[in-house]
Amino acid sequence: MVDYVNLGYSPTKKDLVAMYYVEKAPECRNLEHACEEIAKESSIGTWTDISTMSADIAEKLKPSAYEIDSNNNIIKIAYPQELFEADNMSQILSAVAGNIFGMKIINKLRLLDISFPKDIVESYEGPSFGIEGIRKLTKIKDRPLLGTIVKPKVGLNETEHARVCGEAWSGGLDIVKDDENLTSMSFNKFQKRIEETLRVRDRVENEMGEKKIYMPNITAKVSVMKKRADIVIENGGEYVMVDIVTVGFSALQEMRDYLGSKKVVIHAHRAMHAAFTRDKTHGMTMLTLAKTMRLIGMDQLHTGTVVGKMEGDQKEVVEMNDVITKQKIKGNGLTTLDQDWGSLKPVLPVASGGLSPLHIPDLIKILGKNMVYQFGGGCHGHPDGTKAGASAIRQAIESVLDGLELSEGAKTKVELRKAIEKWGN
Repeated sequence: MVDYVNLGYSPTKKDLVAMYYVEKAPECRNLEHACEEIAKESSIGTWTDISTMSADIAEKLKPSAYEIDSNNNIIKIAYPQELFEADNMSQILSAVAGNIFGMKIINKLRLLDISFPKDIVESYEGPSFGIEGIRKLTKIKDRPLLGTIVKPKVGLNETEHARVCGEAWSGGLDIVKDDENLTSMSFNKFQKRIEETLRVRDRVENEMGEKKIYMPNITAKVSVMKKRADIVIENGGEYVMVDIVTVGFSALQEMRDYLGSKKVVIHAHRAMHAAFTRDKTHGMTMLTLAKTMRLIGMDQLHTGTVVGKMEGDQKEVVEMNDVITKQKIKGNGLTTLDQDWGSLKPVLPVASGGLSPLHIPDLIKILGKNMVYQFGGGCHGHPDGTKAGASAIRQAIESVLDGLELSEGAKTKVELRKAIEKWGN
C-alpha cells in the first residue's frame, strides 16, 4: 500500500506544489485521510490496491502531502514533475484540478495556488509583449492605459460600432475593445467591423497624434480564430482579444504560438471564471487561473477592480497583480506559494467592471499606474455622450496624477464636472 502523507517531506525544486482548502465529508476520518485520497486520485492511485502498481512506479511518481493545517483546513501536496507533460496545461490541470473535485469523501475543495517548478516554467514562452512591450507599442510610459468597451454589448451594426470607437478615441481614450459576447453576429459581421473600426482608428490617430488601440474579440474555434486574427493583421490591427475560459487551455496555447509569431498582443478576457472562482470554499482561485495565463502567454488579463461592480476584494486582487507582474514571489503559505518566473515577461493587469471617472483616485491608490483601466457605462453613460465621457476619464487621470482632487480638476474641466454631478454621491 502506498502512503501519500509524509509530513517530514520537503519539496524539491523539481516538484510542482499545489495548495488546497478542504472541507471533508462525514465519511472522511480527518484531513490526513483527505490528503491521502486527494494525492492518490490526482496522481498514480485508485480506490483499491492494484497488481499493476510496482514499487518502482510508487517510488518515482508518488506525490507527498507534506503539510496539513487543521486550523485553516489547508493542505499542501508536492508532485514530482515527471507526473506532468510540462508544456500541456490541460494535462496539468486534469491532474491537480480534475477528478478530485468529484470525490464523495470531500464536501468542498478549492485549489488555492500552484507553484510551478523551473523546468515547467521554462517549457512555456510566456507573454510575447508583456508590460514593457505594450508600453513601447502604445507609447504610454507614465500613466495607466485608459479604455472603454463598446456599449451596448451587442446590437450595433459595423458602422455604428466604428463610430462609437471613434468618439471614445477622440475623447482621449487609448483603447476600445469588444465585449465578451460580441464575435461575428448577423447584424455585425466580424470582417466588416474590423475594416470599419480600424479605418476610423487610422483617422483619429492622424488627427490626434496619439496611438490608438482596438481589441477585437476573435473567440471561436481555433481554425476560425486564426482566420479572424489574420483579418485583423491584414487591416493593420496589433491586438486581439480572447475569452480565455470558454475557448479552453489547449486552444489558448495554440493561439499563443500562432499570434506570437505574428507579433500580435493578446488581451485575455476572463468571462465565465466566476463559475469556479467565486465560491471561497470550492473550485479554484482566480490567482491560479492568472498564473496559468502568464505561463501560456497572455499579455493582458482582467484581474479585478476592487471598486466597481465585480466581485474581488483588495487583498485578492493586489496579490494576483503582484504574482503576474513580479519575477519572484515569496508566498505567505495561506493564499500564495513561492513562485520564480525566470525570464517570463509580466502580464499587464486590467481592471474593468462598473467603473466611472469617480473611481480613478481609488484605483490609482490601490492598484497603481501599471494597469489598464476600462470604463463601459462610465464612459458611454456620460450626460453628453461617449466623447465627453472619454474626456472626463482622461481629465480625471490627469487631475489625480497632478496631485489634484477630482473636484479641483473639475473646476476647469466641464466633462469631468458633469461626470461628478451624475455619479457623485
